[in-house]
Amino acid sequence: MVRPARTELLEVRDSRVHGKGAFAIAPIAKGTRLIEYVGERVSHKEADRRYESKDANDNHTFLFIVDARTVIDAGVEGNDARFFNHSCDPNCESVIENGRVYIETIRAAQPGEELTYDYQIQREADDPPGIDEIFACRCGAPQCRGTMLWPAKRKPARRPASKAKRKKAVARKNSRRAVKKKKRAAPRGRRGR
Repeated sequence: MVRPARTELLEVRDSRVHGKGAFAIAPIAKGTRLIEYVGERVSHKEADRRYESKDANDNHTFLFIVDARTVIDAGVEGNDARFFNHSCDPNCESVIENGRVYIETIRAAQPGEELTYDYQIQREADDPPGIDEIFACRCGAPQCRGTMLWPAKRKPARRPASKAKRKKAVARKNSRRAVKKKKRAAPRGRRGR
C-alpha cells in the first residue's frame, strides 16, 4: 500500500537547491515521519540498465538503494518523497525499516523551510575522474562539503613503499609475530605442569 505524504505538513514546489523540492507548510516537530519513499522496486542490474544510456554527467535520477538486492525507482509510480533534495545540513533523514524507506525529521522545521536529507551517495572504486563535479552539492549550508558523495573525500592512493621500507616493515611484522609466539608459548607450558 502506498502511503501518501502528510499533505497537511508539506508541499512540492520550485527549489533554489535543485528543480523541485519538498517544503514545510506547517510547523513540523523533530521525529515526525513525513512520507514513505515509494516507486517500482527493481534489482540493481535493472536500475543500471534503465539509466545506462543516460549522459554520464547527469546525476539526476529518483533511485534509492534499499539493500544489496533492491533499488526503488521513484521515477515509476513514485510519490512526493522523490522531491526531497540533498543537504549537508539536513533537517530530515532517510530511515530503512523492514525493506521500506521513510523520510523523518531530525530537527524541527518551520513553514517555508525546504525539507532535505543527506543522500550520502557511496563512492565506488571505479568512479570516473570528475565524479565530485557530477555529484556537486548546491545546498549552500555553511558546512557544505561540496559533494553529495560519501565519504566527502576519496582517500588518496598510497604510494608503493620502496624496497628497503618493505623489507623493514616485513622484519618488524616478523619480530612482532615471534614475540607473540613466545608470549603464547609460556602460558601453555605452565598449564601442562
